[in-house]
Amino acid sequence: MTVIQESPAAPSADAEAEILGLYRAHLSKGRATLAELFGSHMEVASEGAWLTTSDGERFLNAGGYGVFVMGARHPIVMEEVERQLRIHPTATRILLEPTVARAAEALVSVLPPGLDRVHFALSGAEAVETGLKLARAGGFKRTVSMRGGYHGKTLGALSATAKEVYQRPFRPLVPDFLHLPFGDADALEAELAAHPGEVCVILEPVQGEGGVIIPPKGYLKRVEKLVREYDGFLILDEVQSGFGRLGEWWGADIDGVVPDVLLAGKALGGGVMPVSAAVATRKAFRPFDKDPYVHTATFSGQPVLMAAVQGAIRAVKEERLVTRALGLGARLLPAITEIARRNIPDLVVDVRGRGLLIGVELVEAGLAGELLIELFNHGVVANHSMNGSSVVRFTPPAVLGDTDVDFLLNSFDLATRDLVRGAAKMPEGGN
Repeated sequence: MTVIQESPAAPSADAEAEILGLYRAHLSKGRATLAELFGSHMEVASEGAWLTTSDGERFLNAGGYGVFVMGARHPIVMEEVERQLRIHPTATRILLEPTVARAAEALVSVLPPGLDRVHFALSGAEAVETGLKLARAGGFKRTVSMRGGYHGKTLGALSATAKEVYQRPFRPLVPDFLHLPFGDADALEAELAAHPGEVCVILEPVQGEGGVIIPPKGYLKRVEKLVREYDGFLILDEVQSGFGRLGEWWGADIDGVVPDVLLAGKALGGGVMPVSAAVATRKAFRPFDKDPYVHTATFSGQPVLMAAVQGAIRAVKEERLVTRALGLGARLLPAITEIARRNIPDLVVDVRGRGLLIGVELVEAGLAGELLIELFNHGVVANHSMNGSSVVRFTPPAVLGDTDVDFLLNSFDLATRDLVRGAAKMPEGGN
């Protein structure tokens, strides 16, 4: 993949301090403090798997919370977006508009059969809200989500996101939400049996923000069977796990599951535009078919966003990125596991993953934070896990080349060695 990369402008002597001050004044003091832990670097350019800071340093991007399946500024996505920008970026939403129709057609073409009604949005949380509203409109007034699951932070989505620290300031939340253990199909059956015909179940095929938690074999298929048996409603949240991230187009494909609604996002915009979608069966979508104004948004399906969707699907298909994600994951997971077991055997709890969603669990959250900083010091950006604070998460793009893979593994090797040295200097009892 060839992308023309413009060199970032050289920063003024106090540019970083100025931007840090603006963060504190107008955005978030906490976010500014976090930036200081990573040296107050400013990212100003990106290409493929790499990003560049204002001082000219380059970092391999194995983070981005799952957005960059096809890397940054993929030429196919950029071509589609730039063409649309030149001719018609924003529509009135009164007349027919071709890019949204073509984007919906393209998205449906890569989804499990039966999912053929699309509502586009911007964020993953908006897609979650759409799925939850479809369930409520269909008469499913009780909602079950899973502990450790992450579905966003808008009010409805937050009600499904089972983490006390995020929920507490905003209570009371939407009523009739219940959180059950992820992987416990018996507990789910008990709830469904107690309320037949009333329950919406929302869950992820792999819990990304939960710390890359992979369910027991056969769990998703049994969930689908139970939901059908007790006349429930099934939402599969694939905002992070979908679009090739797991080495299949969707986590649903791994287990042969067809939900009532599948949620997509993050990589759906090709790493260029913010786009999400809720894709439903005809039956589930019936309330929106009946009244096109019952659930709307000004920027839903806008042409420039839909151009990104078409470009993203083209890029994944033409470059076989789903297959590449599977192959890269098969190479990275055992290598990362071996390095962790060799370098930090007393600090690592587990290394797990599927495709290009890989988690390294440390014995405590503080060590996970330290490992993130050490990785950054060795040129790699990774992520923490919002619902699994002791887990460092790698979500690299499927466009990694051999030298990129070698760089990532070497950096992880050096970072874990430095982590041991740093842990040895810490006083007993913590920090």
